[in-house]
Amino acid sequence: MVYFVATPIGNLKDISLRALEVLRGADVIFCEDTRHSLKLLTAYDIKKPLKSCHKFNEREAAEKIAAEAAAGKNVAVISDAGMPVISDPGNIAASVLKSAGAAYTVIPGANAALSALVLSAFPADRFMFIGFLPDKAGEKKKLLEKYKDIDVTLIFHCAPQDLERDVAAMFAAFGERRACAVREITKMHEEAVCFNLAEGFCGEKRGEFVIIVEGAAQTANPLNALTEREHILSYINGGYTKKDAIKKAAADRGVSKSEMYKFSLDIE
Repeated sequence: MVYFVATPIGNLKDISLRALEVLRGADVIFCEDTRHSLKLLTAYDIKKPLKSCHKFNEREAAEKIAAEAAAGKNVAVISDAGMPVISDPGNIAASVLKSAGAAYTVIPGANAALSALVLSAFPADRFMFIGFLPDKAGEKKKLLEKYKDIDVTLIFHCAPQDLERDVAAMFAAFGERRACAVREITKMHEEAVCFNLAEGFCGEKRGEFVIIVEGAAQTANPLNALTEREHILSYINGGYTKKDAIKKAAADRGVSKSEMYKFSLDIE
């Protein structure tokens, strides 16, 4: 059996009794960084064979994890902090196991993104986790553009050396919005500092960051006040093909194209 085990994101006490039970019962533990994980395991007097599973060897490690499981061993997969797979290695391993029909489960626990969302006090009824942004400016801009019109709270991971560039890119893509920089979660110097994207973050830039950004402001589309048929016709009269008019009207109303199509049957 393979267990994807969440580990503390800062305070070593933030680990569940079940997680400790699984780690103590594992035949082998795959770690993102064996030296880093050894500190946690030593704190709880857990001595097990450790193997690496990081972004540079994850495909190879995934095959080894599947092989160990197939041999009847109990395998634990952990990352340096938090939940494996989420902005950490493990996704390829899960995919390999799923494809092979091998049994695996998750041992839940600490999560930086959700903890930061609580600390920010930003709306949490609906939110979207984006994770780390690409390094290249062009790819970063392209990714952010996808989310500029979404009216839910956005959550990003950010390394301290990327903070200024990432915040500037967010401002360029989103315009002025409220944001909150959360760092050192569960540690002595934990803080959640709110700021405006236009001003940038002026606080301490040490530690791993989670950046929370408010969603796009909702703007009423006057076309949505029309009937569905009138909505489609307004685009057709504006020069769109019937197909494209249906597509745009569906996007405006947040419904499927097939749902809008039935209102266009009598439109030539």
